[in-house]
Amino acid sequence: MSTPEPTVACDPVKIGIVSISDRASSGVYEDKGLPALQDWLSRALQNPITFEARLIPDEKNGISQTLIELVDAGCALVLTTGGTGPALRDVTPEATLAVADKEMPGFGEQMRRISLEFVPTAILSRQVAVIRGQTLIINLPGQPKSIAETLEGLKDAEGKSKVAGIFAAVPYCIDLIGGPYLETVDTVCKAFRPKTAVRPARTST
Repeated sequence: MSTPEPTVACDPVKIGIVSISDRASSGVYEDKGLPALQDWLSRALQNPITFEARLIPDEKNGISQTLIELVDAGCALVLTTGGTGPALRDVTPEATLAVADKEMPGFGEQMRRISLEFVPTAILSRQVAVIRGQTLIINLPGQPKSIAETLEGLKDAEGKSKVAGIFAAVPYCIDLIGGPYLETVDTVCKAFRPKTAVRPARTST
């Protein structure tokens, strides 16, 4: 009887995914944000993932309460999509900042930099990222294509990184706030950590 191949043992992680849309949450059209988030994260991470998914309307108090509930439920990472433009109903950044212990402005800056490669209206996007307790919360754009671009970054014709995606910095940020050790699939998005923060690979049979 052959011995099974050892596999890399990764920390399990709970991730909150929140799609914020008045019309999708009321059933006017099908939500595409949650499937896009779940698909990308499942491809990008080696860790076993438990998803906590929410589809909610653009209501500031409701968004804030949902974020608090996901943090309290033990999510190490919460990603939102939708509600980050200048329209009157777009209140996701305000709701996110309302529950923050710390703001992480570099994430929003890099997302806008990536989107500016495609459209000048990227400067209208107001995505923010914050830390609450031991959870990183990041607002993402509303379109599935833009979600993937901002998380993964831009590559040239040969597949080499041209503009770094924001997710490359997520695992180390979560390390620093006491969360699980996230291990990425390098062909999708290679995480960056200082050499002193890289954990030796663990195997299980």
